[in-house]
Amino acid sequence: MTQAKTVSEAVASRRSIRAYLDKPVDAAVLRRVMEKAQAAPSGGNTQPWNAVMLTGEPLAKLFALVAETIPQGLAAYSAEYPIYPPELEGRYSDSRFGVGEAMYKALDIPREDKAQRLDVFRNNFRAFGAPVLMLVHTPRYMGLPQWSDIGMWLQTVLLLLREEGLDSCAQEAWAVYQKQIREVVDIPEDHIFFCGCAIGWGDREAAVNSFPVPRVDLDQAVRWEGF
Repeated sequence: MTQAKTVSEAVASRRSIRAYLDKPVDAAVLRRVMEKAQAAPSGGNTQPWNAVMLTGEPLAKLFALVAETIPQGLAAYSAEYPIYPPELEGRYSDSRFGVGEAMYKALDIPREDKAQRLDVFRNNFRAFGAPVLMLVHTPRYMGLPQWSDIGMWLQTVLLLLREEGLDSCAQEAWAVYQKQIREVVDIPEDHIFFCGCAIGWGDREAAVNSFPVPRVDLDQAVRWEGF
């Protein structure tokens, strides 16, 4: 994928990429991205984000451990926070389930083919073949404002990756295996694990990366008063 030359290009070309080329990412490029992302805004300049960049042998170790755990099903889940609120409804719920069905349609996997759908699910925990996985965490006492700060920082990282021609996929799904992550990566016990983020050179020709991801109409999300 070509580099984004403007912020608008980065925003327009960024999407959650779920298939990557077998091509390593230069650590110097990642350091450049992360250093720039340190300028992201945060309330009171608290900068509540913390991250571990994982590749090579440690990443393979994490993949293997989670692969052993997946057959245990829901019994092995240990997310420290609800990834989606149980009350999710209306356009929020429609958007969530709609994008999933669009993905399976692009992959030509019908609803009744549970085995193939499960394999697609497992691919989350191979970081979709990306060579780098970023693991994000923060002190447990941080509140909702600081979590929003982490979101602004994460979006800054994703857009800067596009400036370098790289792709990514922020993955809250990793939260369900935070115990396994802690077995491989030294995350302080007084920190809560937030999400993973696959990073690499996206295979933009793959069907899983080319289906449309519609957004709601602007006026459904934004009200205009006094204009």
